[in-house]
Amino acid sequence: MIIERNSVVGAPIGQVWARVVDPEGINDEMRPWMTMSIPRGRESITIDTVPVGQPLGRAWLRLFGLVPFDYDDLTIAELEPGLRFHEKSTMLSMRRWEHERTLRPFDDGTTGVHDRITFEPRLPLVPLTPVLTRVLGAFFGHRHRRLARHFG
Repeated sequence: MIIERNSVVGAPIGQVWARVVDPEGINDEMRPWMTMSIPRGRESITIDTVPVGQPLGRAWLRLFGLVPFDYDDLTIAELEPGLRFHEKSTMLSMRRWEHERTLRPFDDGTTGVHDRITFEPRLPLVPLTPVLTRVLGAFFGHRHRRLARHFG
């Protein structure tokens, strides 16, 4: 399944990029519903500084920031610093998980944010694909609103 979300953030692309590649910025987008840990031994990284194409390890997803419920075997497959990243990973719940985020500067100093999420649930969750599509679509809508609100 594929989900796409677009929004405009009221800040220049450099400021938006710095926020969306930083673990604290990523977690702020996901709160209060969940947070994501940094893989063990990688605590000082940002998406800008990871080795492209190399698995980083498990990033645990925590419901309400507390209860681990899934993990992301995180790999940044492609990176265009300041503009785009493409994560290709697997999860406990997903055979395939891809998150591609692209930023685009506008002449008025704002930034367009585009997310494309591609996922394939593991066998036990396949019947729930329509529900997962709705939940993930709503969750990424939430992330876009939180990001826009941060820049106010």
